[in-house]
Amino acid sequence: MVFDYIQKYPHRTKQILGISYEQLQSLLNCAGKRHQEIKIQQESRKIRINASGGGRKELLSIQEQVCLCLFYLRQMLRLLKIFRIASQRFRLKLETYEQIILIVCGLVRLRIGSLILPI
Repeated sequence: MVFDYIQKYPHRTKQILGISYEQLQSLLNCAGKRHQEIKIQQESRKIRINASGGGRKELLSIQEQVCLCLFYLRQMLRLLKIFRIASQRFRLKLETYEQIILIVCGLVRLRIGSLILPI
């Protein structure tokens, strides 16, 4: 996952998430503290029938959730920039931009050989 890769290669953090490794560590610390505060507040308001500690465990840690969120936001911002540039260059209906971008991306993937077409 993204968090594991960043832990292995911290010098790539800026390229992947758009923030430095030190900024990421600070953000993860703040997110962990805030998560604990919210969890304590929710537990104090909860009326329990069964003992605490039951239920499904989280699949991802807080650090992994924050990293995936940052990665997703960076990818979405990149797509928005591409769509904005395309809309300025080519005056078309908004619905056609997604189709055009997907066609161009498919052609690029076909050209570089990363697209595998079924027979």
